[in-house]
Amino acid sequence: MKHIFKLGALAAAAVLACAPLSPAAAAPAAKAERVDTQPGKTINKLADEYYDAVARFEPVYASEGGDNRFIDQLGLSIAPKNRERQFALYRDYLKRLQAIPRDKLNSRDQTSYDILKFELDTALRLAQYPEHLLPVDQMVSMPVILANYASGQGAQPLSTVKDYKAYLNRLTQLTPWIDQAIVNMRAGIKAGIVHPREPMQSLLPQLRQLLAATPEASIFYTPIKNMPATFSASDKRSVSEGYRKIIGGKLNPALNRLASFVEKEYLPATRSTAGWGALPDGAAWYQARVAAMTTTDLKPEQIHEIGQKEVARIQGEYAQIGPKMGYNGPAAGLPKWVSEQPKFKPFTSDQQVIDVFRELDAKVRTKLPALFTLRPKSPLDLRLEPELSRATASDHYTPPAVDGSRPGVFWSVVNDPKDYGSTGMVTLYLHEGQPGHHFHIALVQELGLPNFRKFGGNNAFTEGWALYAETLGKEMGLFDKPEDYFGHLNDEMLRAARLVVDTGIHAKGWSREQGIKYFQETLGYSEHEARAQIERYMVWPGQALGYKIGSLKIIELRKRAEAALGGKFSLPKFHEIVLGEGTLPLAVLEAKVDKWIAESK
Repeated sequence: MKHIFKLGALAAAAVLACAPLSPAAAAPAAKAERVDTQPGKTINKLADEYYDAVARFEPVYASEGGDNRFIDQLGLSIAPKNRERQFALYRDYLKRLQAIPRDKLNSRDQTSYDILKFELDTALRLAQYPEHLLPVDQMVSMPVILANYASGQGAQPLSTVKDYKAYLNRLTQLTPWIDQAIVNMRAGIKAGIVHPREPMQSLLPQLRQLLAATPEASIFYTPIKNMPATFSASDKRSVSEGYRKIIGGKLNPALNRLASFVEKEYLPATRSTAGWGALPDGAAWYQARVAAMTTTDLKPEQIHEIGQKEVARIQGEYAQIGPKMGYNGPAAGLPKWVSEQPKFKPFTSDQQVIDVFRELDAKVRTKLPALFTLRPKSPLDLRLEPELSRATASDHYTPPAVDGSRPGVFWSVVNDPKDYGSTGMVTLYLHEGQPGHHFHIALVQELGLPNFRKFGGNNAFTEGWALYAETLGKEMGLFDKPEDYFGHLNDEMLRAARLVVDTGIHAKGWSREQGIKYFQETLGYSEHEARAQIERYMVWPGQALGYKIGSLKIIELRKRAEAALGGKFSLPKFHEIVLGEGTLPLAVLEAKVDKWIAESK
């Protein structure tokens, strides 16, 4: 999961590892066709302007995407005036785009045209909804993002004096960001646009962890404690003093204001309802988010039905795999039975979990050449999620920096190793690592695409590809053990159940408790596990839909190509067609595959 979903990034069709493939082993990335016609020059200039505007409004999310040009900027897109400026620019870009004759563009630039139109249409459709009044939640908040950067292991490099000053500059800008967030949330209270109570109760402990009596005790002072020995004495003194001054004089008081506000003003004003449908114009707002996150015009009711059918199909597979694992009860009870078996929770330390993922990584790398001729060169690392965010985080991937300063990373969340189940590790690795997110997101950076395609993306393709990649475990022989195949089915069940629950909560009036019960009964989750998942969907409406909708489309297109091409079908070539132009809206991907099928006949 690539976890950036606030409005600024969503308005740009929100974007989002393992050991590296050696450059010698990886096929060179295919460069996209480019012919410098005048319409082509016009659209590429427009695309560059558009992306630079997005990156300046959302510099943290640009950094998360691998673009380090604005690594010292925080941005204040949640301020109403900046938000108005942002959408005014997008309206102008859309007018300029529509003036370009699409039929005069080459194939590569026509794809850019289609993607840019989708992103601008999506942004402007969402512009009417006041998402800036909901600037923090338990899944994403700027103070917690910057706190996680303090280790130097994330998207914020901390190796040079320049790096230290860039991070300090962001900390300086965090104080006005916090004050603007408080202003926005007060406006939200007056307008009846507030988050549900329970997710905000989960946010409060995160904020309290950021509070410190002195600058030196602050998590934001961590870089000073880890300062490289290579820094000169004068640099060490000046950098340390700068951090002490900003943290003690401005940041700590601002963090105290935010935590106090959430506890004393915001929590009493939160709502008891779970879904977006309870907000003003909530049904239309949710439909707009569904369209953005799935890149389709599917209605919530249709998606709910798709989810129910997928749940039933997977339960049919449970009935087949259960007896092979020693279970002979009702199919729906298999996940709960597995969760209660000690043999599937063999770990006593975090290190043991990471070691298993590294063994998987080595095995998968031997299988990939048979399935892929197009593979990324960027390295991949496996790391544990920082302690601060483990309680609410999901396993996720962060992309490499384009300048090579950091690899792609698969972050594994291990709260208590004794409770960490082993059955889902193979499919989790395939999703977050190779050939899932790393093969897609790292490769996008190597294709010679315009910046808005290199650093941007959409949820349905990004998560749909990663979920499709899980299914390749069968062809790699990774699901020979029944418990590993169960783990694959159970993760697929999670994505199917999300279709039911997300639409249930936001379009059908389900309560939080209904969602939790459905997850417990369908997935065998504990109350705690189910609650964390359901509260995620409560504050990220529509985000969880992209996985299954995108995956189903890729599987559909593969079956279509196999049926049409017969013996001429090549799976590595199909994967090259799907990945070879970066992240696409699903309709654009479908047209691309259909064109390949026609040409291949």
